[in-house]
Amino acid sequence: MLALRLTRGAHPAVHLRRLLVTAASAGTGFLLLCALGHALSHPENPTASVARLAWCTPPLAATVYLSLAVARTDPGTRPRPGLSAIGLGPARLMLVSATTTALATALGSALALLLYLHLRTGPAAPDFLAPHHLLPLPATLTLLAIVPTTASTATAWSLRPRRESAHLAADGAATSPTRRPASGNAASPRRRPAGRRAAGASPHPELAAQPLPVTAGRRAPWGDGGPPRSSEAESPGEAGRWGYPLSEEPGGGTPPAPGSATHPHAPAPDAPVTPAHPNPVAALPWGIATLAAGLAVETYASSRTATPVHLPGGLTASPTTLLTGWLLTAVGLALTGPGLTHLTGRLLQAARPGALRLLAGRILMTEAPRIGRPLGVVCAVASAAYATAALYDPAATPFGPLTTLGALLVAACTVATLLTAAVETRQARADTNAALLRLGAPATTLRTAAALRTAALLAVFAPLTLLVAVLATQPLQAA
Repeated sequence: MLALRLTRGAHPAVHLRRLLVTAASAGTGFLLLCALGHALSHPENPTASVARLAWCTPPLAATVYLSLAVARTDPGTRPRPGLSAIGLGPARLMLVSATTTALATALGSALALLLYLHLRTGPAAPDFLAPHHLLPLPATLTLLAIVPTTASTATAWSLRPRRESAHLAADGAATSPTRRPASGNAASPRRRPAGRRAAGASPHPELAAQPLPVTAGRRAPWGDGGPPRSSEAESPGEAGRWGYPLSEEPGGGTPPAPGSATHPHAPAPDAPVTPAHPNPVAALPWGIATLAAGLAVETYASSRTATPVHLPGGLTASPTTLLTGWLLTAVGLALTGPGLTHLTGRLLQAARPGALRLLAGRILMTEAPRIGRPLGVVCAVASAAYATAALYDPAATPFGPLTTLGALLVAACTVATLLTAAVETRQARADTNAALLRLGAPATTLRTAAALRTAALLAVFAPLTLLVAVLATQPLQAA
């Protein structure tokens, strides 16, 4: 019920992004049902039906990736201070986000079923709609549940609370003994009157009976006779550690107050969860290695004779090893995206930058973990589109409706994910932009910095995408 209320009261832009998730889920569900219809119409050829079902994996991955990006930018399920008091902590909001994603994708699956049932009743329905066969209910429900289950699970895993251990540590620190406050605080609950023990007695007799040993060549500050007696160092009502007054610690000075630089306050249990992004440059060598491995596998596959795998549409049949090389190349591009974005920001600040280049470069370095991965995925999809155009055989069967739908679905989901990541970064730096405007920075400076960042990313990623696409298709064209 809470997820429905948050969905109904969201901003129109949030509704638009959720409608994109619903449309993507409907397209993926329709492709899955078409694979089931082909299996019903051609029971003698199960291999082709399994291949059609396997080719639904890229649209499924693109849909889940888009739903995850939309869930991260949903302001209605973002943790805020004070929500834990009414039972809406990070874990509960994570469940609300997963439920909202499941509702949006389930609506798309229901629309896909309605469209499929409507089209298969036509007079000229194709065979992949199985117009003369009854749809098995278990198989239909299983295929339609794939997208909601996968998307909601990925959302819950990505938005899971990452501060539970910190909360437990903070709770343990609140109940554990802490340093005593200064002697001027008369309301301290840990102060023990000196009259409760005999005069001249040590507050720790067991330690006085067993003097501390010499450690690493250094003697204890009070020698071998144990800690000083309370009669020599404390006044009534001012007993401190080892008999020192509360205002005088053995190291001298007054104990730092909580909230200082050395003793900061523990984080609030309902503080907004800020994901700790790793260093984007750390994954750059792995991305380059994966990209090089994919190109090497493609070159090796072009010189070997293997069983071809028939691609959808009118594409040339390719061996399985070559498809593995393409997959490694796409993964390598996705891994190198954050690191290249971070390095692009560094290059913008090189050679005595001005205020504009410095601002654009610093923002790019900050945004690299958020927009780098979606940008790398877009480059991988663009490389695949170039390879598709290069390998297309006009004499063969042209692109069918399902192939066109799958290609458009993958391209639209990746571009929408990149735009959603840009919205997320804009929301993250809203306070910074407001502070710059309050300090007197003109609004044109912020817009010029955004245009400069876009131009820098295009200058780096466009040639890289074209180079990888040419290297990926050259082995097959030569063969």
